[in-house]
Amino acid sequence: MELDHAWKEMFERWPADVPRRGVLVTSYGEQVLFDGFMTGESFLLINRNAPDTVGARKLIVPYANIVTLKIVDVVKAKALVHLGFEGKLDER
Repeated sequence: MELDHAWKEMFERWPADVPRRGVLVTSYGEQVLFDGFMTGESFLLINRNAPDTVGARKLIVPYANIVTLKIVDVVKAKALVHLGFEGKLDER
């Protein structure tokens, strides 16, 4: 599976009980805080918590340019099973 397809699938399968917010890291070195997103065929549309330095609140990024997703909320590991993760984490 190509990485861009894997990112697309992850966002499409986002669990309903996990808040749709986090930090998206792009291949441009940008870390973007977001509080909502929409999936498209080749692109992800994310809604910024606050505007960037030029006033933009929306970012459209190709899945191929996503490097990392940081989940900022406390989430139980079992909520992430729908994203394809297996195993156990030490839940503190």
